[in-house]
Amino acid sequence: MPVSQPTRPAIRIGDPLSLADVVAVARHRAPVVLTEPASGRVRQSRDYVASLLGRETPAYGINTGFGKLASVRVAHDDVQALQRNLIVSHAVGVGAPLPTEVVRAMLLLRAQSLAVGVSGVRLEVLHLLMACLNQGVHPVVPAQGSVGASGDLAPLAHIALSLIGAGMVEYEGTTAPAATVFDRAGLRPLVLEAKEGLALINGTQAMTALGALMLDDACRLATCADIAAAMSHEALRGTLASFDERIMAARPHPGAALVAENVRRLGGGSAIHAAHRACGKVQDAYSLRCIPQVHGASRDALAHACDVVGCELNSATDNPLIFVDDDQVLSGGNFHGQPVAMVLDYAKLAVATLANISERRTAHLQDPALSGLPPFLTRHGGLNSGLMITQYTAASLVSENKVLAHPASADSIPTSANQEDHVSMGTTSARHARQVLENAQWVVAIELLNAAQGLDCHRPLEPAQGTGAALRVIREVVPELNQDRPLQPDLLAVHDLVRSGALQAEVEGAIGTLH
Repeated sequence: MPVSQPTRPAIRIGDPLSLADVVAVARHRAPVVLTEPASGRVRQSRDYVASLLGRETPAYGINTGFGKLASVRVAHDDVQALQRNLIVSHAVGVGAPLPTEVVRAMLLLRAQSLAVGVSGVRLEVLHLLMACLNQGVHPVVPAQGSVGASGDLAPLAHIALSLIGAGMVEYEGTTAPAATVFDRAGLRPLVLEAKEGLALINGTQAMTALGALMLDDACRLATCADIAAAMSHEALRGTLASFDERIMAARPHPGAALVAENVRRLGGGSAIHAAHRACGKVQDAYSLRCIPQVHGASRDALAHACDVVGCELNSATDNPLIFVDDDQVLSGGNFHGQPVAMVLDYAKLAVATLANISERRTAHLQDPALSGLPPFLTRHGGLNSGLMITQYTAASLVSENKVLAHPASADSIPTSANQEDHVSMGTTSARHARQVLENAQWVVAIELLNAAQGLDCHRPLEPAQGTGAALRVIREVVPELNQDRPLQPDLLAVHDLVRSGALQAEVEGAIGTLH
């Protein structure tokens, strides 16, 4: 009999979400449910919107046009047409579709934002967003076209387009019109009522979804970068004195202290370090000596980004907002992506920095004048090129990252006839951050490949317990390089160890949890 898969616990929309919750839904298909308190808030907010329709008072997006057209009143009989027109006119994204995991995160975050209970939508809207998640119905969302205020209009409009049965969706491995898929899945498309189209597309859910998943990967990469650095440091016979707790305490940045502790634990008890303790070297190159200061700064930046994005996960980001107890509809700017845009620019710089210093350590490993190891880590140089070209690849990737690390949030182009005259470009920040992260994963994998070869060059001396565990798991998928062979399969295998978390898990199984 087939082994049944364990049921993942449901993520509760309406309760505070964490980054881990987003990852569970986006990547691991955890189911979602709506809490009763959230249902009550949504009903109350919707009843208030319904009451507004009988009044003469203008309420933005409910009985008026949008953006520069906010002063144009819309007749009661045209309210449904207004909301549908908003969706079909705004779904003008371009470029390759966003990955499914990002779309799932967007669906989750849009539902969570509406569940705050100040958006004025019917429960049916949340129920359909949740049904799409639980049944694997994923709107096709082009990646480009958002300026990040009034939120991620174009990407979110493509999600809303699918919800009204007019877009394209991915379902069970194929892409088809939403109306066709909804029929197969037993779902009913929405007929949007007052405020609902606006509530669906006003918000920061594209940039926040991209950012949340990027940060999950980036925090894991930071630990892998520490592992790679410790292996390189050992292969290059660096001194562990630079990681002394007293040095860290004299300049008490939290990230630096965590990284130094990681490297001490990874490299402690090394026969390679012990054999060169009296070699007379006083100081190492910065890419070795300053690992805590550089990696630590990246960690502190990522921690700040996680805090800001964590706040955004649970925020109401549409406009206007409905405050039933105060009998008010207030127009504001919660859709503006600047908080997310700025920290994702910060995060991509943090990750680019991890790649920059990683590439420098790879270059040191390959240069015999600096490393004392065979040129390009091959014992038969000339006939063999060894790992020479892996550093070229790393150099290419870090150079690309330097271009991508330019802060998108430094730019702004007015939209909507200058009504929306400052925008965040936050989704560009998020897309570039994701690409920087992917590049950095390859760069760290390249360093690991080189560092493993460098440690092998020290045999019969054994590496430390932590770095030795990393070496073993790498050698399970990539044999030592004794003569030239195609290296891309080796790099792919090590990259998978980094991306999947398998490398970190193996090392932690040997020496305990790393920071």
